Amino acid sequence: MSEEQAPKRKKVSNTEKRRNARSFTLQALYSQELTQNPTNEVEAHFRVDNDMSETDVPLFSELLQGINTQKADLDKAFEIYLDRRVDELDPIELSILRIGSFELINRIEVPYKVAINESVELAKIFGATDSHRYVNGVLDKLAQKVRMVEIKANRGK
Repeated sequence: MSEEQAPKRKKVSNTEKRRNARSFTLQALYSQELTQNPTNEVEAHFRVDNDMSETDVPLFSELLQGINTQKADLDKAFEIYLDRRVDELDPIELSILRIGSFELINRIEVPYKVAINESVELAKIFGATDSHRYVNGVLDKLAQKVRMVEIKANRGK
């Protein structure tokens, strides 16, 4: 097939690439929870087994490595807003809360509303019914604590 005949691929936006990275991170964290495989091994499998051409691969790596490195600190940051113990959370909800918490705490360049919304969207796709509401509530409370300056600045606009 010549270049003229080949179907044109739609250019994927950076937003969509980041969204794909978060989705793959969630799946990798869940896989790791089930297999207990080391982070580097899980990341390598995901890079080989999935088409990541439309994914922000550096973000995928940053999230997966960072969450695994900071797991205890992330859990501690949001556990005070839970209605149950961390070990009683559904593994999908737990992984989503870790992704959202990591972004709120470590990725200050990501607006807090984006960090929360992206986690809520993951919960809508992968989580149990209404888990998106739970994720939203927990991350919103965490944002009030770790992004207060940003939140106050937005209210003043």
